[in-house]
Amino acid sequence: MEGLSKAEVDRLEAKALGPGPLRPRDAGTLILIDRQGSGFRVLMGRRHMRHAFMPGKYVFPGGRTDPTDSRVPIASALHPEEEAKLIAGVGRTSHARARAIALSAIRETYEEAGILIGEKGPFAASRAEWQAFAEHEVRPALSGLRMIARAITPPGRVRRYDTRFLAAWRGDAAAELAGGGPTDELEELVWLPLAEARQADIPEITRTVLGELEMQLADDPRLSPGRSVPCYRMVGKTFIRELL
Repeated sequence: MEGLSKAEVDRLEAKALGPGPLRPRDAGTLILIDRQGSGFRVLMGRRHMRHAFMPGKYVFPGGRTDPTDSRVPIASALHPEEEAKLIAGVGRTSHARARAIALSAIRETYEEAGILIGEKGPFAASRAEWQAFAEHEVRPALSGLRMIARAITPPGRVRRYDTRFLAAWRGDAAAELAGGGPTDELEELVWLPLAEARQADIPEITRTVLGELEMQLADDPRLSPGRSVPCYRMVGKTFIRELL
């Protein structure tokens, strides 16, 4: 599919896969938090209207996990308790897969928002998607990531994802590039206070995850590692919330 945009590839994949029950694909999403006085803002962007999946909706940076992300050199590993939550729950997730999911969230945040999460230091990129980290001498770092929730798209949707929603502080960014990232996945990148973000045109699961984040910040403004997090999924015809 060389020469096609990501959105065109998405449409062709949806047509080829048809309406049957699809196996959810692993995905990583990053909620970037900016402390503002006694409150908090989060980074969101509007998806392009041409996308087959959630056109025009405000979302956090994120996307599909590439298995090769697990081989990207890092400055620091996931906190053990956060890695355990990435692995926990339905399905089989290896340690390498958990690392790939976390790194995919960092990669997508660069591609869609131009923000590089990591630490300053020499970095050798073997893939084009990570070249900006090498150019700006940023080594991806996972130790500051905190899992907020997991959500699995119900059957029958155009896209099905098994998404881990991770959070990081704006201060974890080693570089913020002017003009955003190299893709047009997200438009109108904005920093929104949590209350305003929940009132924006967002998917219902995003609103639910924002509610979870708000409760977690109220309970622990530092987002210390190790707390239980919810997983949302369908069991039969029932939408359930279970703790990991």
